[in-house]
Amino acid sequence: MAHSYKASGVDIAGLDKSRSAIGSMMTATHTRRSGATVMHAFGHYAGIVKAHHAGLVATHTDGVGTKLLVASAMSKFDTVGIDCVAMNANDIICVGATPVSFVDYIAASRNDTAIFKKIMAGLVKGAREARVPIVGGETAIVPDILRKAEFSFDLAGTIVGIVPRRRTVLGSSIRRRDVIIGADSSGLHSNGYTLARRVLSKYRLTEKIPRVGRLGNALLRPTRIYVSPVLEILEKCNVHGLAHITGGGFSNLLRLKRASYEIDSLPRTPPIMELIASNGVPDLEMYRTFNMGVGMCMIAPESESGEIMAILRRHKTGARVIGRIGSGHGVRVNSVKVA
Repeated sequence: MAHSYKASGVDIAGLDKSRSAIGSMMTATHTRRSGATVMHAFGHYAGIVKAHHAGLVATHTDGVGTKLLVASAMSKFDTVGIDCVAMNANDIICVGATPVSFVDYIAASRNDTAIFKKIMAGLVKGAREARVPIVGGETAIVPDILRKAEFSFDLAGTIVGIVPRRRTVLGSSIRRRDVIIGADSSGLHSNGYTLARRVLSKYRLTEKIPRVGRLGNALLRPTRIYVSPVLEILEKCNVHGLAHITGGGFSNLLRLKRASYEIDSLPRTPPIMELIASNGVPDLEMYRTFNMGVGMCMIAPESESGEIMAILRRHKTGARVIGRIGSGHGVRVNSVKVA
């Protein structure tokens, strides 16, 4: 019997059809609302954008993690693309960058055009919200790596942003008595799912839980994208530091500057996180793993707090002062030393 790539699990012709189907969807993100104009997109070896304003170039790569296992178990693939864009875009704006281009990487156990289109629908929705064009990507069929009988996949992306020199935000300006403003999260976002899935494994994903609702739906709630409000805040306000609260929870604040981050006014704990905590996860582990209702932190002089919160609320994102910069070094949440 003659061996072939197709017989080994990779059908190039079928994959080309999938690439064509999702490639045409990317053009919906090619608007002039970002900081660049798309000059060349998918179909060649790299996407090209023309930056409208000279500045520094920022890049970042991130994925969705084991939240994808929930999507597969629920056979719901239309939201994880939003998460992929969000995890990249929310990180890159933390240095003051305006996203200008995005590429995705999908690795799958087999070709499934219908599923790929659902994944791409989420990527497109996220890209529109983040105001960034998708200029290319890669769809790889890797049955020898992902060998499960059912459809299994991994999803990641890379984002490029432009940072005007005058707007670089790296945390060096953080001072004692600055306030920490917390922007509300939409749920777990895309971090801590290995712990969450283990702790919640006694429940069915289809189970309706008081205040949480259907568990699978709560776990798949898309990550909030903060690009529009944060870029407006950077234009209008004096911001000393920005922190996306992802893996590592509030210990992420120490990426900005060696300072004392004292948090004592978190919003009410989201129901899904209350459920996790009630199943034996202590406060310290919660604060080190989950966002606890705060997806983005902005550190600024107290005089700026009113305008910052007003901008966030105009963008339909709740916000509040959750703490201050003290003396010393470390992160404390409700008197618990996190880092």
